[in-house]
Amino acid sequence: MPYTDLAKLTARFGDELLLQLADRDGSGMVDAGVVDGAIADTDAVIDGYLAGRYRLPLATTPPLLADLAAAITIYKLHTYEPDKKIAEDHKDAMRGLREIAAGTIRLPAEGVEPEGTGGSGVRTNDRERPFTEDNLKGFI
Repeated sequence: MPYTDLAKLTARFGDELLLQLADRDGSGMVDAGVVDGAIADTDAVIDGYLAGRYRLPLATTPPLLADLAAAITIYKLHTYEPDKKIAEDHKDAMRGLREIAAGTIRLPAEGVEPEGTGGSGVRTNDRERPFTEDNLKGFI
């Protein structure tokens, strides 16, 4: 399940910006294939950051991930240098993904259990030390 889609991108950024970025054939229509490719690339990046901490695919898309996906996708749609706001949003989204991967930000999703040792507490394996008169000679 993609973290964003064309409808969400249109609602957030508007038809005009998407038309400028995704009308590659000059038809006056957004090329859905171009947008789908950018969304697929974005999903791969996000999954790469989430894979070590969360069970994928996620059952639902948390709002934070939808926001990060939109910022990354619109950045990826640019063929030339984006304006300052979009570049800053992309940089912030990537920082957010790094913080999610590090565990600083937690998502409301099922996580991957860390590998455990199977035991807790201190465990020692040492030989028995019986105290007898013979081995305590000189101390008694």
